[in-house]
Amino acid sequence: MQWLRRLFGGHSEPPVMLFHVRCNRCGAVVQTRINLYNDLSVEYDDREEIAGYWIRKEMMDDRCFRLMTAELHFDRQRRLISQEVIGGQMITAEEYAAARQAPNERASN
Repeated sequence: MQWLRRLFGGHSEPPVMLFHVRCNRCGAVVQTRINLYNDLSVEYDDREEIAGYWIRKEMMDDRCFRLMTAELHFDRQRRLISQEVIGGQMITAEEYAAARQAPNERASN
C-alpha cells in the first residue's frame, strides 16, 4: 500500500499564503489566501528566463464594500519580496484576529 501512496503523493495540502488587509475607508479587515503554485503568474526577465512570480488580488470588505487591490511579487522560490495595497494596508495575522474578536466582545457586553 505504501508504494501506491508514494505514487499518488498522499494527501498533502498545496502551499498557501494567507494575507490580511485593513480597509482605509472603514477599517474592516479581510483575510485572503493565495495558492503559491496555482495562483501566481510567471514574471520573465530580459533573457526570457523566469525572474519570479507576481499576483494582483482584488478584495472587498463586508462593511463599506470598497474594492482593495494588492499586488505581490515573489522571487523564484516563491518567497514574498514586495507588496503594495491600494485602498487598504497589510496587517499581521495577530492584528486581523484582534479586529475580528473586537466586535464579538462589544456584542457580548
